Amino acid sequence: MVGYAEPDADALCVRLADEAYALGAAETADTYLNIDAMASAAVRAHADAVHPGYGFLAETADFAQAVIDAGMVWVGPKPETIRVLGSKVAARRIAAEVGVPMTPGTTQPVRDAAEVVEFAREYGLPIAIKAVYGGGGRGLKVVHEPDEVAAAFESAMHEAEVAFGNGDCFVERFLARPRHVEVQVLGDQFGTVLAVGMRDCSLQRRNQKLIEEAPAPFLAAETVRELERAAVAICSRAHYESAGTVGFLVDDGTMSFMEVNTRIQVEHPVTEAVTGVDLVAAQLAIAEGAPVEAVPGLESGVTPEPRGHAMEFRINAEDPSLGFVPFPGVVESLQVPTGPGIRFDSGVAAGDSISSRYDSMIAKLIVKASTRAECLRRAERALAELHIHGVPTVVPFDKAVLESADFGAGADWRGRRRCVQCEFPRVHALDRGGTAAESALGNA
Repeated sequence: MVGYAEPDADALCVRLADEAYALGAAETADTYLNIDAMASAAVRAHADAVHPGYGFLAETADFAQAVIDAGMVWVGPKPETIRVLGSKVAARRIAAEVGVPMTPGTTQPVRDAAEVVEFAREYGLPIAIKAVYGGGGRGLKVVHEPDEVAAAFESAMHEAEVAFGNGDCFVERFLARPRHVEVQVLGDQFGTVLAVGMRDCSLQRRNQKLIEEAPAPFLAAETVRELERAAVAICSRAHYESAGTVGFLVDDGTMSFMEVNTRIQVEHPVTEAVTGVDLVAAQLAIAEGAPVEAVPGLESGVTPEPRGHAMEFRINAEDPSLGFVPFPGVVESLQVPTGPGIRFDSGVAAGDSISSRYDSMIAKLIVKASTRAECLRRAERALAELHIHGVPTVVPFDKAVLESADFGAGADWRGRRRCVQCEFPRVHALDRGGTAAESALGNA
């Protein structure tokens, strides 16, 4: 069953659901972010369990507790684990306790701009001011000059308060061009935590991911082992259950813990593609009390060796030539790619409306092949076959990325460090092939 807000009455997920329950008003605060409304809808449906997905209340400890208090199974970590790891400063303290490398940063929320200035004096600029309970690039401000501190601090606090209901922020030394690397973990109620693969999610705009791939390419074997060890150590200390993701910044061998996402990730299909582990099925099995070793593909109790290479392209209704501005509208027609190694997960169909109320992602294109080079070629063909009319999408930008020698060639791509904090410039002349790719990537 699903619960839906008024604007989504005709959404594809509602049409496909066996049962759908109206949540009422159009405002997100009254529907998808309303704990009582969501829990009550599940009770009315006589649900046995609630899987929160990867948005809205998915990482909200109070929602998890409300589901449990209503007599249902919460498909995710325990509320106390979500609460601890949901605070980035608390998560940093745990990481420090288990010896995980991190950039210098505060272990408590900063009280005012003067504290931020003092931190900058001690550790130097640039610095990042981050929402304690933030994510998705919201409540994050990078400061390069001393006179920017006060305004950036106020802006970060305000943005965090609006987005997360809590304006607390912390500060850390900013790595200008690292890679964003994630370790997928699964934990059970018996204390076992296992790393289940690694992803690279460095290609982003506004600190939100655009292209992800697994396994993370161009990493030394010892770096992979250390990141997996660190992820397992953090989650073991937090008594982690279910699927989770531990994020790191990696820069020329320097590793720094970033955060733990206490939910399934948008990009989980790339890990599934190269490990053969169905992560959502694993979540359900663990919620029912199964050990990690009972999950198909993990019976050996060791991290599975990746088989092949996979990439995911988030298909957003945005115009990259205008700085990735979202474009609500109607999907007039949709032609999806097919063939071996191609998966297309869509939240819309032809004739559906794209609302300005929610995230602009409308689909995901997942491509799997035996090698990264073959995956790149297969992705080019898949993107060429994908046609969406009625709203602009990021597909032209995806094509420009694949045309870029920097992205495709290992040494050059690694040297440029496709970085987590890149603010991609406006993409002009996307019909010019290589010129477009250089415009999109060369200055990032």
